[in-house]
Amino acid sequence: MDTTIIDPGQLSARLELEMPMPVSDGQGGIVPGYAIVTSLWARIEPVSALDSERAGEAVFSVTHRVWIRFRSDVAAGMRFRKGARLFVVRAFFDPDERRRYLVCRCEEDGR
Repeated sequence: MDTTIIDPGQLSARLELEMPMPVSDGQGGIVPGYAIVTSLWARIEPVSALDSERAGEAVFSVTHRVWIRFRSDVAAGMRFRKGARLFVVRAFFDPDERRRYLVCRCEEDGR
C-alpha cells in the first residue's frame, strides 16, 4: 500500500483494541485476561500462512498487517478482536513517520 495516498475508505474493518490485564481467578490468584481499550476502524491485509506439525497435531500461523489511524498507546502484546478472530500485535511502526497511520504486524490466534 502506498503510504503517501491512502483512501480512508480502505479502513473498513471494525476492530476492538484490547490490552493485557490480569483478572482475579476467584481464589485469591490472578489469570491473564484482556480489557477493551477502544473500538476503531482498520484495514486487515493477510501476509502469510504457514502450516506445520507439532507433537503430531497440525499447527498453522497466519500473519497480517493491520492498518489503523495513528495511536501512541499501542504496544506489542496487545491484540485486535474482530468477532471471534484475534490478531496479536507482534510489532508496529509509523510507515511514513507523519503520525497519520500505524501499521501493526499481527499474528492471528488460531485457537
